[in-house]
Amino acid sequence: MSQDTNYTPPKVWNWDADSGGKWSKTNRPIAGATHEKELPVGQHPLQLHSLATPNGQKVTIMLEELLELGVTGAEYDAYPVNIGEGEQFGSGFVEINPNSKIPALVDHSTDQPTRLFESGAILLYLAEKFDKLLPTDKADRPACLSWLFWQIGSAPYLGGGFGHFYKYAPFPIEYCIDRFTMETKRQLDVLDKHLENNQYMIDDEYTIADIAIWPWYGQVVQNVVYEAAEFLDAQSYVHLNRWANTIAQRPAVKRGLMVNRTSGPDERKVPERHDSSDFDGKTT
Repeated sequence: MSQDTNYTPPKVWNWDADSGGKWSKTNRPIAGATHEKELPVGQHPLQLHSLATPNGQKVTIMLEELLELGVTGAEYDAYPVNIGEGEQFGSGFVEINPNSKIPALVDHSTDQPTRLFESGAILLYLAEKFDKLLPTDKADRPACLSWLFWQIGSAPYLGGGFGHFYKYAPFPIEYCIDRFTMETKRQLDVLDKHLENNQYMIDDEYTIADIAIWPWYGQVVQNVVYEAAEFLDAQSYVHLNRWANTIAQRPAVKRGLMVNRTSGPDERKVPERHDSSDFDGKTT
């Protein structure tokens, strides 16, 4: 990859698999499976195939929150998908998610297995299935869905934009870092101003909007994601930090962060999750 500032795009782009930095091999310009691999199936109707990235954490937090509320039907088996090794391109995973991105969920409690992908869609499906964590008020429900889709539309600028060029790009590019830092700080300010007058994203009610937004933006200001809190002057977003710290203390959130985590101290990770005993002896 050239660092030449006079770079001119070719008439027809060609894929260089060795370009793009640390995560360059996790994506391809074509879709479909690269190899045959069946997915494991556990004992519960809900089968999750994911990894403890912010997008994956949304779903494990959601499932743990449902279990915390006493929803026994939300018991689930969770299997890790090693995206660094290309397991998301296995035939079994692609059958659930043709887009080859985590997380992916299969619900076997329906007449025919229900296959779901995209974290926002999974959160909404589970909220509607169990009638939990989604407001029923005529005004609050649209607001909740608006914030849910705000996260889905905004986070790519934070992750694929700011996170990539600040943390993972093979060399720093001032223009790219400045461009996406500006947008990231704008988004943080949107949240901070909203949370000045709201305990959670929807008044004083904890919902799927909080569950969707926190793994990205909450962990950014807590210096967990991208370790960029100082660079972003995250401490200046007082109301966002208050919200982030409050949610971080929820027992279900602490458990959800551990599921499908394959790196870090053993006491903080549960690579596979099959029942609540998998958290025994772990640091939550």
